[in-house]
Amino acid sequence: MSSLLVLNGPNLNLLGARQPEVYGSVTLADIEDMCVAHAKTLQIELSFHQSNHEGELVDLLHGAKGIHDAVILNAGAYTHTSVALMDAISSVELPVIELHLSNIHAREAFRHKSYIAPVALGQICGFGARGYTLAMDAAVSHLDHGA
Repeated sequence: MSSLLVLNGPNLNLLGARQPEVYGSVTLADIEDMCVAHAKTLQIELSFHQSNHEGELVDLLHGAKGIHDAVILNAGAYTHTSVALMDAISSVELPVIELHLSNIHAREAFRHKSYIAPVALGQICGFGARGYTLAMDAAVSHLDHGA
């Protein structure tokens, strides 16, 4: 049975209250519930974590190797700043899907640069909370078919 790790970065614990005009009214707990339900339909295992601390996200990525088959990463603002996360992704040699609730390419110019994208399998952005299940589908498809 495949196992996915879903990692959420800084400020995502404030979903539902933080800038609902950008991120919607769905909470991170709602998204986790949605992901757990979707994991059951896909018959996969799921681990779901959030941290506001870059080093903890790096540690979780390091710990994923040999336990999880793929990672879905919403690195939040660290997407645009973290060479450490980029290096961790390269080091663990797991497929990683970069995820964003909003379309980062339609926002401020500083959000257009992603340090995650060059080492990610792909990027999903702009679909709100639905992006998580889209990323789960993409990860499972990649694991099952290599594409």
